[in-house]
Amino acid sequence: MADWGPVVIAVVLFVLLTPGLIFQLPGNSRFVEFGNMGTSGLSILVHAIIYFGLITIFLIAIGVHIYTG
Repeated sequence: MADWGPVVIAVVLFVLLTPGLIFQLPGNSRFVEFGNMGTSGLSILVHAIIYFGLITIFLIAIGVHIYTG
């Protein structure tokens, strides 16, 4: 049996938290910008911290598991 939970959670969070795709925090001209398809170094850092926090909560604290086979 393979545990696909960490893979699925990591891919979904990576897609949703890509800076500029859905939102960018902090934005170039405002604090939050939506769908601008741009990014900056600071927004990459902020999104990486949010990604690390959410993946830690989902995988370690909650323990999401998806088994196949």
